[in-house]
Amino acid sequence: MLRFIVFILFLFLPCTLFLGGKSSDSTPDSAERAAVSDVEAYASLYRSMQLEGVVNWKAFRQAVAGYNRIKEKNKPILTLIDFSKPSTEKRFFVFDMEKKKLLYSSVVAHGRNSGENYATSFSNQYGSYKSSLGFYLTENTYQGGNGYSLILNGLEKGINDKAKARSIVVHGAPYANPSVAASGRLGRSLGCPALPTKPV
Repeated sequence: MLRFIVFILFLFLPCTLFLGGKSSDSTPDSAERAAVSDVEAYASLYRSMQLEGVVNWKAFRQAVAGYNRIKEKNKPILTLIDFSKPSTEKRFFVFDMEKKKLLYSSVVAHGRNSGENYATSFSNQYGSYKSSLGFYLTENTYQGGNGYSLILNGLEKGINDKAKARSIVVHGAPYANPSVAASGRLGRSLGCPALPTKPV
C-alpha cells in the first residue's frame, strides 16, 4: 500500500502557504467567486466519492485545496491523517484523486509526546517525540529498523521541514494494531505515523 502514496497531508495546521494567495490581477469579487467555485467543486467531489460519515468534510476540503496547489506531485494520490479523531478510530485515508476513489483507510498511531488517545501537541523539533503537522511530499521507500518505510519530506518551514532529518517516516508497528488498544488508545511512536502490521 505504501508504495502508492505520493503526497501525504496532516491536519490541522496553518494553511496560509497553500490556501491564502490570489493572483495580482484578481479583484476581491473575482477571488471570492473563485473560492466559492472551488468549495462547490470540493463538495461535489466529496459527495461523488461517498465520503459523508467516513471522512471529515472540513479536513477533506483543506486537504484537496492544498493538494491542488502543490505542483511537485507525480501521481494523483492524496493521503490525509485527520488528527481531530482519536487513535482508536480510522483517521488515515488514501485517495486516488484521478479515479475519485477512497483506496484505503486505517487507524494510525501518533507520537508518544503528542497525547494519549488524541494528538493534541505537535513539534518540528528533534527529540520531541511528537508528531508534526503540515503538508508533505513522500520520497522513496526503504527497509529499515521498522521494516518497510516511506520517507516524508515536510514542505512547511518551521512546522514540519525537519521531519526528514528527524527520521519521521510512515512505517508499520505492532503497537499500532487495534488489538493493543485495550488501554483506550493505540501504542505511540517516536513521532512517526505508524500503521498496523495486520490488515484492519
